[in-house]
Parts: sequence; C-alpha cells; structure tokens
Amino acid sequence: MAAAEAARIVEVFALSFNQDPTWGWAFPNPEARLDHHRAWWSLFVHTAVPYGWVWMTEDGGAASLWIPPGKPELSAEDEAQVEPLLRRLVGAHADDVLTLLDRFDSNHASAEPHFYLSLLGTHPDHRGQGKGMGLLATNLARIDELGMPAYLESSNRANDHRYERLGFVQVGEFAAPGGEPTVACMWRDPR
Repeated sequence: MAAAEAARIVEVFALSFNQDPTWGWAFPNPEARLDHHRAWWSLFVHTAVPYGWVWMTEDGGAASLWIPPGKPELSAEDEAQVEPLLRRLVGAHADDVLTLLDRFDSNHASAEPHFYLSLLGTHPDHRGQGKGMGLLATNLARIDELGMPAYLESSNRANDHRYERLGFVQVGEFAAPGGEPTVACMWRDPR
C-alpha cells in the first residue's frame, strides 16, 4: 500500500472516530481531537498495512483494519510510542487512557485464533449509505472462506445492532475509568 493511500485511511479513521463516545473521551479536547486522532490512528495503520488486511472502499467512504491471527495489533516499535504520544497529546489524562487500553487488552478474546477488527470507520460524508457495513460484510466473507472467527470491540454502542446483524454476539463489556463510556466485546463464529 502506498503512503498516500495509508494517509487517506488514517484520515477516514480520524474523521469517523472524531465524535465516537469512547475515543472522544480518550481525546477530550474537541479543537485538537482530529489532529490527535491522526497521530493516534497512524500507529495502528503503520503496523497493520504489512499484514495485507487494511481495506478502504473505492470512494474512500469507509475503511477497515484487521489484525490476522497471531499478529500484534501494534509492532514493538509502535507500541513503544503509545505512552509518550498519549502524554504529549492529552497530558495527565494519559493515565486514564492507558488504563482504558489495558482494559481493551485484558478483555480481548484470546481462547482461539481469530481475526480482530481493530478499526472500522465511515467518513462522516458517507454515513447512512451502508458503506461501512458493506465493507465489513465483504471482509467477513473472506474470513469465512478461511474458516476463521472474528472479534471486535464496539466503542460506540449505537452500532452494536449493526454488528449483530452480521452475526456478532456480545461476549463481554468493560468501561472507561469513571464508568462511562462502555465498550462491547463481540465475537462471530465462521459461517
């Protein structure tokens, strides 16, 4: 994937998560949030691109980022940047965000190998057109062909029913420090 395409994918994620309940909580300054999200999601795209499971619709309306079985969500190099980046972006709030990240890790289903949907985002100008769910359905068809299950965390609980329509079931839940927002852990067996 070319650097320009990776940058377009980062932009889709930055825009799509700008008003997300969980990631808005993590990056609370609305004036700086978009830039913070660009820096944050760049780490994840950087690690995932070599896996070959980062997708974007032709029109740039939606993007997905999958972590294949047995692969880390962040490389050691990118993982080492997490805490310093958070401290630079959100200051003292970084401790709470790091606690939230620990909760993502500790609640992640790991009983059997699976594909992990780390990110799915729809550009705000394309919402309500089915592009994100269409991309997800296409990705799941490929994963089904491999006979593999899939896992995701829903950081915006308003989307849970959309994932359920594609066969995901809630298998857990956790909250950010302070009790809100909550995140659903969802699993899908292969079809």
